[in-house]
Amino acid sequence: MLNRSGIKSTTGAAPTQILADVDNQFSVGCIVPASMQATANDGTRKVVKAGTPLKIDLSNLQTAAAAPTTDPVTASGATASDMNAVLLHDVDVTDGNANGTALVFGFVNLNRIDTTTAAKLKAGTFGLVTFLKA
Repeated sequence: MLNRSGIKSTTGAAPTQILADVDNQFSVGCIVPASMQATANDGTRKVVKAGTPLKIDLSNLQTAAAAPTTDPVTASGATASDMNAVLLHDVDVTDGNANGTALVFGFVNLNRIDTTTAAKLKAGTFGLVTFLKA
């Protein structure tokens, strides 16, 4: 599944591993829409960060992922979210929609997620994804 015209190669750092347990996880391919990141992170590239909460249509993975319609953490601290996955790796959406990996089941270490993304989450379970600080 190639969503871009042409293939670009860039050299960068190793991807961040957000999983607390790499053996117990299940993930699927997904399409990350460019609309999930409105501004460039470093002034040049728009990157949707690993750990971003997602709502994906598991009955049709060709449908682009969406942001959950309710926050994973409400003002009262209660968990009320329709998120059913999180982004497993950073995805560059500067040139439009891009392929990504959605973690559907697994254990995510909040200490490995950048502070801006981690602020959207807290320790607990959302869907089949469990967040913990290890």
